[in-house]
Amino acid sequence: MTVTLRRAAHWHRPLMVFVSTMAALAVVTTVGIVADPRVLTGAPIWLKPFKFAVSFVLYGGTLAWMLSLLPRRSRVAERAVTVIVAVAVIEMVVIVAQVVRGQTSHFNDSSPLNTALFAIMGAAIMVLFVAHLVLGIVLLIRRIPDRVANRAVGWGLGLSALGMLAAVPMTLPIQDPGIEGISGAHSVGVVDGGPGLPVLGWSTTGGDLRIGHFVGLHALQALPILAIVLSRFATRLDERTRARLVVVAGTAYGVLTVLLTWQALRGQPLLRPDALTLAAVAALAVATATAAGLVLARRRRPELALAA
Repeated sequence: MTVTLRRAAHWHRPLMVFVSTMAALAVVTTVGIVADPRVLTGAPIWLKPFKFAVSFVLYGGTLAWMLSLLPRRSRVAERAVTVIVAVAVIEMVVIVAQVVRGQTSHFNDSSPLNTALFAIMGAAIMVLFVAHLVLGIVLLIRRIPDRVANRAVGWGLGLSALGMLAAVPMTLPIQDPGIEGISGAHSVGVVDGGPGLPVLGWSTTGGDLRIGHFVGLHALQALPILAIVLSRFATRLDERTRARLVVVAGTAYGVLTVLLTWQALRGQPLLRPDALTLAAVAALAVATATAAGLVLARRRRPELALAA
């Protein structure tokens, strides 16, 4: 892992500098959460930049690892990552600046400046999304030699793009809370800033679109971790079987992301699912288990795979 990260740092130093800066910012914002008594929309004012800093550490670190898997360097991939770093910096500068000003960074139309800053953030995220897709296409075309890792990276990048799209409803007219100066909302059926889960802040009284957004984004880490676990501990399975299991997991993960977003759009708290939601989760679990079972039933023994 250390060698891999050193290779990534050599290939794209700005990305690793950004990751290091976000790690330092996470520490600073942790101090802010403890030392600054200000509260905004029902949460410590420094909690949002803390969560974004941690998220960017994970995102940037994972991209660095993925770049290191390429058989040779790609200028297009490196430029796409450079764009991602640039717009992520813009995003974080706005978020931190708004905290310093005592203002919300998202959905804030209370003044021309706040409206402009939110518009800048929206444009930055759109550019990041496009650069993310470009990176995904390059990684798929270049084909990482390890089949299991290739599937995990491809599905991880695709599903994290789906997670980004899961945030779109937050800004649609249906999410207009009818409050002057506010143009969108995370919560559905209740006002933002109400009772929520610790740290995460997800609403416990209504739907919350951040849940599907969060789950989808972190497919970028979840599927590569699954691939690593399978490659290390499921050595009795041949490479093709492990790759197929990653595809099964990726499909289930994508359906879960959509299901969580659907649950939120119905104004339903995560921990209070109705019968329809429970039935959908049960169907997903059965379908996933069945698909995994079929993949394992068709697996080849290592010695037969070698002979073939």
